[in-house]
Amino acid sequence: MTASEMPPVATPNVAAGALFFDAEGRVLLVRPAYREHWDIPGGCAEPGESPRAACVREIQEELGLTVDVGPILVVDWAPDDDKEDWLLFVFDAGPLDGDSQRRIAFVDGEITEWRFVAAEDLDAYGPGRLVRRILTAVAAKTGERCAYAENGTAPV
Repeated sequence: MTASEMPPVATPNVAAGALFFDAEGRVLLVRPAYREHWDIPGGCAEPGESPRAACVREIQEELGLTVDVGPILVVDWAPDDDKEDWLLFVFDAGPLDGDSQRRIAFVDGEITEWRFVAAEDLDAYGPGRLVRRILTAVAAKTGERCAYAENGTAPV
């Protein structure tokens, strides 16, 4: 088969984010200056950069924290009807203690605010598929296993 005969292949964008938790089990959300809704810390991978490396870099750029993220919680296939396809990776960043919280600094100006939010209150902070992705990640952490999701929901 020649190159011209090859069928098209998926070329999704790749992004990675982290779930930080407080002592009460709430999830850290950040408010990006360029979005209408809240999100988890993270962002797009650069060419040649692994999702994990992108996550670590984005946390440093957005929050001024140097962390070594833990295991992956979710890989989410999230096609966007209007734009492009996405593969989104969510890593467990573990607890964020008071000392680390005090060190948060909005280094690159992308983030304007942060707060911890209880799972039952997430709907007020972001679109449905983001909320589903976070809840799937929380469930994966609780079950101590990685989850695969499509549009934020793990298939049954």
